[in-house]
Amino acid sequence: MQAGAREAIKASYLSIAGNAFLAVAKFVTGVFGNSYALIADAIESTTDVFSSILVLVGLRYANKPADENHPYGHGKAEPLFTFIVVGFLIVSATVIAYESIENINTPHEVPEPYTLLVLAAIIIIKETFYRVVSKKGKKTESSVLKADAWHHRSDAITSLMAFIGISVALVMGKGYENADDWAALAASGFILYNAYKILRPALGEVMDEHRYEEIENEIRKISQKHPAVVDTEKCYIRKTGMTYHVDLHIAVDAQITVKEGHDIAHRVKDELLQEIPQIADVLIHVEPDDEL
Repeated sequence: MQAGAREAIKASYLSIAGNAFLAVAKFVTGVFGNSYALIADAIESTTDVFSSILVLVGLRYANKPADENHPYGHGKAEPLFTFIVVGFLIVSATVIAYESIENINTPHEVPEPYTLLVLAAIIIIKETFYRVVSKKGKKTESSVLKADAWHHRSDAITSLMAFIGISVALVMGKGYENADDWAALAASGFILYNAYKILRPALGEVMDEHRYEEIENEIRKISQKHPAVVDTEKCYIRKTGMTYHVDLHIAVDAQITVKEGHDIAHRVKDELLQEIPQIADVLIHVEPDDEL
């Protein structure tokens, strides 16, 4: 297993442990602190635990080596698991919205002041989790880990909205007891927006959409360093999990032998695999350049 995959799996374990702890903390505080927003927040964290477990399963499966039935590896499973994570986000947002609307119409007491301290701690913890997991997701190019990171941020947003709602209820007093419920309802909208932001790149990955200009430029630059390569033409990149498969056309002197062209292609491939570790394989097509 690649080092990047091991890092991603460690990050997913962190997400599972953190979400489980915070779900319990939110629920207990919400029940004893009279905060429906915190209870709704606990529901989301509970679904986050299951989604983080799915992330772990997806990462492990996506990093299985290539076999006879899957010559390109199992990386395409990663965006498919991302879709499931997005599904959890949508379910969370729907449940929170439904519970918030129900609670808005239900008379209840003003939340206890100490719930603000718990929420402040949760916001800091979840934003820290987001930054750690997001950094790992970007480093490993893992779409499902990036999705899990946004789960943490959506949780932080939900907690922030609850913090604002409870603050309003405490400051304004009677008549504003359900301010935290309105805050939770608003947070559900943020969660749905985040779900779209996660879904869009994962869908592009499944459809082999070209979204990798930076790595394409690097591939062309490295290839053209070879003295026998006149130019690079087509360069198609498909992402499979945390790695890339590249189809590259290079132009060489039309007068050289087939073996010489073959050797040049192999040297270019070796250089690309060495310089860009994220590339799993490169298929190079040699084109004759008739202008030499």
